[in-house]
Amino acid sequence: MTYDLLIIGGGPGGYVCAIRAAQLGMRVAVADARARLGGTCLNVGCIPSKALLHASARYEEAAGGHLAALGVKAKATLDLPAMMAHKDGVVQANGQGIDFLFKKHKIAKLTGAARILKPGLVEVDGAQHAAERVVIATGSVPMDLPGVPVDEERIVTSTGALALDKVPGTLAVVGAGAIGLEMGTIWHRLGAKVQVVEFTDAPLPGMDGALRAEARKILEKQGIEFTFSSKVTGAKARPKGVTFTVETDGKALENKADVLLVSVGRRAYTEGLGLADLGVTTDARGRVPVNDRFETNVPGVYAIGDVTPGPMLAHRAEEDGVALAEILAGQAGHVDHALVPAVVYTEPEIAGVGATEEALKAQAAPYRVGTFPFAASGRARAVAATQGFVKVLAHADTDRILGVHIIGPAAGEMVAEAALAMAMHASAEDVARTCHAHPTLSEALKEACLAASGIGAIHA
Repeated sequence: MTYDLLIIGGGPGGYVCAIRAAQLGMRVAVADARARLGGTCLNVGCIPSKALLHASARYEEAAGGHLAALGVKAKATLDLPAMMAHKDGVVQANGQGIDFLFKKHKIAKLTGAARILKPGLVEVDGAQHAAERVVIATGSVPMDLPGVPVDEERIVTSTGALALDKVPGTLAVVGAGAIGLEMGTIWHRLGAKVQVVEFTDAPLPGMDGALRAEARKILEKQGIEFTFSSKVTGAKARPKGVTFTVETDGKALENKADVLLVSVGRRAYTEGLGLADLGVTTDARGRVPVNDRFETNVPGVYAIGDVTPGPMLAHRAEEDGVALAEILAGQAGHVDHALVPAVVYTEPEIAGVGATEEALKAQAAPYRVGTFPFAASGRARAVAATQGFVKVLAHADTDRILGVHIIGPAAGEMVAEAALAMAMHASAEDVARTCHAHPTLSEALKEACLAASGIGAIHA
């Protein structure tokens, strides 16, 4: 059989692309080295980490006495194997869901390592498969840190951090990005002492400066320790822990921890695909450049998601996959990577979409800022979640929303409204004049838009 589309990689980009293409009448196959589809996101990333974040938050609420202020007194003990079983069960159920969808849409599942022999011909685990078009959707893997050899037991990536069999007494985290902060939050809640070493001067590089400052303040108050403007230059696993070297201002100090988590970013994964022999261009960072139709420089070969330049986020890969399938079906597919929201699932959550204030300053763009604190939200008070704020950036002349940044309860849900507003070219006043249910957390976005538009917030 010759497939219309053969996708290498069964992560969010690949399997979603396959489903949409099948819906549009194509004969589709997906090759993946893992027996379970879903890629990093489902197996060792987004889904298991959120399961543990939720479970650890509930444990902390009960064990830490946080519920007492609400009139709920409880005693809690940690059953880590049961918590891990919950995580594994969620992953298994989601994987079964993808398998069901593949059967429903008659998508062929090819298990094994794939290599593109030539345009239209892919080898999977020794067997050759013909396809009119081939899509590279192999995603990304954790970046290595020189001098820090990962064994996934003492020195771990996020993969190992999601599978620890006991709570470490001390957890050192290299990198204060989303992954480092989420993993650190999980184990801190469960009793570990967490130290984060970050190369820049604040957590969450790339996010809006106001969010970064507020996140640092809140996380430090929770008990997570930070060492900024520093780098880890070496580490060695010991029988009972890890020794690692931290360099600050040219001075090196040796540190110890039970477990060291390396979370310094991710890189495109293209090993074994045969791209060099095929003539597919890659950039200096190993990514596969594509045009606005997701075409590589080799006809008939396409690429989507983390393996291409752009935000390395599962939901971006999904949108790429849908857009590509629709383009191949003769429809108009498009993804605006500037409007891909980013979310960090700490407590409180942190989210942003669009331009940061720092970027607007660098562009010399005229803008107004509107902020609204959750401490002034009736719903936030009612649920005892008053930390943080909503920040809206609007064009000073047109009032069009340029960026929205949130740190607070349900930030990951609220940012979707902001992304929709921006996609529709809404002004801050458009959102401000839209009736929001009361009492809701989303009223904080309405109030911030009132402030950014120049009308003025009502409740602050």
